Amino acid sequence: MAELLQIALPKGRLGEKVYRMFAAAGFECPEALEDTRKLIFENPAAGVCYFWVKPSDVAIYVERGAADIGVVGKDVLMEYRPEVFELLDLKTGVCRLAVAGKKDFRDYTGHTLRVATKFPNITMEYYRQKCRDIDIIKLNGSIELAPILGLSDVILDIVETGKTLYENNLEPFETVAPVSARLVANCAAYQFKYQAISRVLSGLREQVEAVK
Repeated sequence: MAELLQIALPKGRLGEKVYRMFAAAGFECPEALEDTRKLIFENPAAGVCYFWVKPSDVAIYVERGAADIGVVGKDVLMEYRPEVFELLDLKTGVCRLAVAGKKDFRDYTGHTLRVATKFPNITMEYYRQKCRDIDIIKLNGSIELAPILGLSDVILDIVETGKTLYENNLEPFETVAPVSARLVANCAAYQFKYQAISRVLSGLREQVEAVK
């Protein structure tokens, strides 16, 4: 029997949505959506094995070879730059990385700009290209509080609808990069399991094209 393709999916709504794309492409494993404590779900008939991991960890599993392929946000790829092959934009989980601050904020370049973010590497590169002197304040959550409480001048964060920002008298005013879910592959697996990965890639590409 052929070795199963190991697939890492992000936990949560995005992962469930992406799994349904895999299933519609012919790589179903219904048990993966059941309420169970199991961690690994196999369907030998379809040649796949799924497991759910924290979204920010998918790239690590793929890069290190524990997974052959996986689905990860473009923001994670930009921030951590894992050595993986980016195969396909799945056109789902669409949002953007943006700079936001108080509605009356004006950037006076005579002082160091304080930027609160979960993405220090993206932030550093973005402002390096703008030749802007910044002080990065690394936070892990509730980023919107930073400018409200005076901890930072602005934030650089994921923005989907912007509702949370607007409700707190903040607004996005610079788009850094578009973000969506991407299919990625382990570099070695892409070589040694090329046919299996290509079948999945082809099936998912059809799903992406179908919703255009």
